[in-house]
Amino acid sequence: MQALCGNACAPAPSDDELRALFAARSQAFMRLLEANNKALEIMSDLEEALKGATIFGMSFVRASATAVGVNVFKLVRALTELEPGRYEALFSRLAAVQAGIDEILNRRAQHQGAPLVLHFSEIDRHAADHTGSKMANLADMRTTLGLPVPAGFVITAAAYEAFMAAGDLQAEINARLQSLPEDACSAGDSEAVAARYRVSSDIRQRIMAASVPPELAEAIQNAYARLCAEAGEKSGGAAVRVSLRSSALGEDAAGATFAGQFKSLLNVPQEDLLDAYKEIVASKHTLHAMTYRLNRGIRDEDVAMCVGCMELVDARAGGVMYSRNPLDARDESVFINAVWGLPTAVVDGTTPTDLFVVGRAGAELSLQQRDIKRKFERTVPDLGEGLRREQLDAAQVDAPSLTDPQALELARLAVALEHAYGGPQDIEWAVDQGGNVLLLQCRPLKQAASAPGAVPAGRAVPGATELFAGGATASAGVGAGPVFVARTELDALRFPDGAVLVAPMALPRWAALLSRASALVTEQGGITGHLANVAREYDVPALFDVPEAATRFAEGQVVTVDALGRRIYEGRVEELLAKAAPQAPVMAGSPVYQTLREVAQLILPLNLTNPEAADFKPEACATYHDITRFAHEMSVRDMFDFGARSGLTSQASKQLVCEVPMQWWVVNLDDGFSRPVPERFVNLAEIVSPPMLAIWAGIVAVPWAGPPPASARGMMNVFFEATMNPELAEGAAGGFGERNVFMISKRYACLNSRFGFHFTTIESMLTEGDFDSYAGFKFSGGAADENRRVLRAELIGSILERYDFQTKLRGDNLFAKAESRRHDYILDRLRILGYLLVHTRQLDMAMADRGAADALRSKMLADIETMLAVPFALPVADDRGGQ
Repeated sequence: MQALCGNACAPAPSDDELRALFAARSQAFMRLLEANNKALEIMSDLEEALKGATIFGMSFVRASATAVGVNVFKLVRALTELEPGRYEALFSRLAAVQAGIDEILNRRAQHQGAPLVLHFSEIDRHAADHTGSKMANLADMRTTLGLPVPAGFVITAAAYEAFMAAGDLQAEINARLQSLPEDACSAGDSEAVAARYRVSSDIRQRIMAASVPPELAEAIQNAYARLCAEAGEKSGGAAVRVSLRSSALGEDAAGATFAGQFKSLLNVPQEDLLDAYKEIVASKHTLHAMTYRLNRGIRDEDVAMCVGCMELVDARAGGVMYSRNPLDARDESVFINAVWGLPTAVVDGTTPTDLFVVGRAGAELSLQQRDIKRKFERTVPDLGEGLRREQLDAAQVDAPSLTDPQALELARLAVALEHAYGGPQDIEWAVDQGGNVLLLQCRPLKQAASAPGAVPAGRAVPGATELFAGGATASAGVGAGPVFVARTELDALRFPDGAVLVAPMALPRWAALLSRASALVTEQGGITGHLANVAREYDVPALFDVPEAATRFAEGQVVTVDALGRRIYEGRVEELLAKAAPQAPVMAGSPVYQTLREVAQLILPLNLTNPEAADFKPEACATYHDITRFAHEMSVRDMFDFGARSGLTSQASKQLVCEVPMQWWVVNLDDGFSRPVPERFVNLAEIVSPPMLAIWAGIVAVPWAGPPPASARGMMNVFFEATMNPELAEGAAGGFGERNVFMISKRYACLNSRFGFHFTTIESMLTEGDFDSYAGFKFSGGAADENRRVLRAELIGSILERYDFQTKLRGDNLFAKAESRRHDYILDRLRILGYLLVHTRQLDMAMADRGAADALRSKMLADIETMLAVPFALPVADDRGGQ
């Protein structure tokens, strides 16, 4: 009694005061249950995300961590209201966990004090944290390796941070990114894309409207003046035309190429340098760049936009080369794609390209293949600024854009770069008007092994209807789906998941759709272009050079693309699709995924498994899951014991008198009994809570026939899991944990049950007026392996969906809810839940395969239909007790 009054000398509270206190505690308990359920549901979402199979961004990680934290705080606050003064230590544990999560989420590289601008002569490959790997490599090639690279300088990560800090620009951008709905950061439907598009446009406008800080503007202009001075003899004192290229930090994260995702501006005059710099910074937030980072799991804050400024090459020819075959790791040949003029047309896939293949025989290089295309245009610097397309002379249309000696010289440079950087390289190059080769970019090349079992080019699949044969393999593999023809950026808003993307040109902007595409087909484009790079990065089958592809195939027509076999078939060709390599988890290994893993270590692990253990106390809570486990256990226990501790026998927990061979306890939160019940036992006829009575009707509707027959393997599986999982160990739940406890009022019921090794919560509230009543269900656990537990959860979920429950399945955790204004509808759903509570007991032992699940589903559905055929009728309350 002292614990209740707080003072040994204070008068004992009256029964009316105790009833009022109990009513307040009941309200706190219901708030605690609500917060507990929400927290556990979010934890299940995080467990699902950790499988790496679905795309999510930092917005998801932050929002989930925040939402769990908010609900755990509500839970702790409700527990302290339930038992004032007993659990205050939980707040300090909550704060410690939150501080750990904040430290992980706010962790980022700092560049304060670093130079705003660095000249190539001051940079080597080790400067990537300041200049981005792209420019660090390029400067290293010039200064360390002595290779032909144009002179230039880099506007560094420190400059980017200074620009973004000015006027709180970064804070504004962060607010807009956080404003994206959660599904816009985890889904690919048109609404999600449209939301990203709106935010993208707003952010880019903000960046372009911002002023470059004076100290940064001065550093850029001084660096440009130095570049002009160094090039003075060569240019005769004229102003140097420059190109500005992105070199973002994080471009090499998790194997990401960022090919074509950011802007490059060529032929920029001095007066436009600052605007060009802002335009490239703003390109970080184009729709396709934002989508790319989301799909690759790259944190927005990790991508500081460095910008390289280089002498512009007045190119006679240009292109891209790979130091090895990107489609076959065993092929050491150098592949060179070339066009007349600047290499822009190669990387953006807008013109046919010449192909030169140079073979290696030891140190000897030899030209093995020349595939010369008809080329009608070239890209050249315009007279004032920017670029223009111009028609080629008739003599150049069919002429090779490289001489054989130039091709061999390029191959020699490719091999040298491969040796210098320890792996295959993707290299952009140009040949100036004097015939000199210059290197413009170099990055690691992702190679793919030939797909096992793929049909070789030149041999069709017997019996399949062939729609096209030919083209060029840009990314090996097989994919099938409905054709979707994309011509404009607005088409990205309509692109459906799993479609075959067909486009006239291999433009980099289509990269944003590749994570959702089953295959890619274009009319033109080279295997060295940006889109081909990204297709290989995503393992999306890609076939280029398919004439009239945008009109050859009907919109919505289902086709199978065999990119390595260079064929397109009508419909789904299962023989090919069965041999397709399985998709790797899209998020595994990415920076966002690694951040989630770190955060999850402070959220998900459950260390407090035995409520009877000496360390089951607030000070031992190391994660949010520990706190929820402790708070839920103690809240149910405190509500269960309140009546006995306070001396208010009418509110003490009562054991239900029933014929079911299990112990069932009932705590009357308010008006769930027909009369005050001072005795230890309560009869079913004394209960006036329709939600509880409906659950009970389902429990007793069909007698449980005992555990289903299980194979020896199933039994051994259960025994093994029980020995390996401390939460399943004998006595882990303790005496209290084995009880099945109803918390009830006249319109409310919450059942916490542990049947065998699985845990179930059923909750319901019957409301009046405009608000929906609901029946909620949470199911988890089991003693078998994960596969059997998941099969059981899927079985239960499929039955509940049959009766219009909204379900969410996360591994072996199932959440389900039905809502309606009709009380009879909700009471019938509670009967279904009561039936499933009993008849899914130990079911995981029998879940050998989906065939076993289907047989059990049919039997259970038949039972439920028989039960529901008899309308539910509430028993007449007995004010005298008895049954």
